Amino acid sequence: MRYSAFAIVREALRGNRHWAPVWRDPAPKPSYDAVIIGGGGHGLATAYYLAKEHGIANVAVLEKGYLGSGNVGRNTTIVRSNYLLPGNVPFYEWSMKLWEGLEQDINYNAMVSQRGVLNLYHSDAQRDAFARRGNAMRLHGVDAELLDRDEVRAMAPFLDFDNGRFPIRGGLLQRRGGTVRHDAVAWGYARAADRRGVDLIQNCEVTGLSIDGGRVVGVETTRGPIRAGKVGMAVAGNSSRVAALAGMRLPIESHVLQAFVSEAVKPVIDTVVTFGAGHFYISQSDKGGLVFGGDIDGYNSYAWRGNLAIVEDVMECAMAVWPGLGRLRVLRHWGGLMDMSMDGSPIIDRTPVDGLYLNAGWCYGGFKATPASGWCFAHLIATGAPHPVAGSFRLDRFATGAVIDEKGAGAQPNLH
Repeated sequence: MRYSAFAIVREALRGNRHWAPVWRDPAPKPSYDAVIIGGGGHGLATAYYLAKEHGIANVAVLEKGYLGSGNVGRNTTIVRSNYLLPGNVPFYEWSMKLWEGLEQDINYNAMVSQRGVLNLYHSDAQRDAFARRGNAMRLHGVDAELLDRDEVRAMAPFLDFDNGRFPIRGGLLQRRGGTVRHDAVAWGYARAADRRGVDLIQNCEVTGLSIDGGRVVGVETTRGPIRAGKVGMAVAGNSSRVAALAGMRLPIESHVLQAFVSEAVKPVIDTVVTFGAGHFYISQSDKGGLVFGGDIDGYNSYAWRGNLAIVEDVMECAMAVWPGLGRLRVLRHWGGLMDMSMDGSPIIDRTPVDGLYLNAGWCYGGFKATPASGWCFAHLIATGAPHPVAGSFRLDRFATGAVIDEKGAGAQPNLH
């Protein structure tokens, strides 16, 4: 069934009793041309683009829980392409362009809202750094505007511009950035992939990789063995665990990242704002809650629960940039499992095991990268060659020194 205004009216007149299931619930087949491990945004997008762009529909997506139960539904929904380094800018800009046409492509309302992303700066040095980044963006054809204090005040008058420690001097604005409903991204890609014949298999945990003569030939799962011509890993914070099944040790650490939402209020902020003197970012959801987050917890963990020290740090940043937030109550908070790479940039590449492909190391950038990640990973799996916009995301760059250190923090994953 194709969604449309006509379909909504028709089903309303029929009592909404005839909507078809959004996707099938098939049993695993004995073999597939390709198996994607991970039923999150990246895995589902990969399967969709394999079928749509490369004609490979004999594909299974294996998810140990339910579709979208991982990071794709545990983030703060921000999308942007305001990067500095040439290894990152083309990729994230391609992702932004895919976001802009996503709803028409997959026939699903993902609630793409290009409300703008505003990065605040608080010193002359930070202004110069933002000007450099903005110029780099514009050289790559990406929109960027450097705003002064008065222009920022016109956009967000509720901020604390005269804070004694962190006065707001201006900001870098990308108007095409914004937010997207995270759950809808997972559901939309799942429905679109299913319509093209992809099998979405839930409650099917991968427990082993079958390797013969240096080549992957299938996977072992809790629902039995499945043979596969090619296998792609897109499991975010569990990347090291799954790669270990093939005897691989990845240059990745796993850390929990907490996010928060306040009680609902009337519309108060119509853009995304990030604090330049601390790691804090905030926007408002369509239901009225203020959605915000900050730094990862600084220790390695596979848990989805964080500690109170980071909760306190996030709240302190919130009060420093927007004191009025102190009048609101936090409604709930949650955690997602980040796969932090050594240079803060992702990996989309072949592995030393023939036929086994890796999509990992997304750090804070996983959700915004979802469409381009799926597009480029599908291209790699289908052709065996990296897509041009993802050519720098090589696994061996940590050995060759061709790192993409956007933040300049060095080889310490928890600092990216």
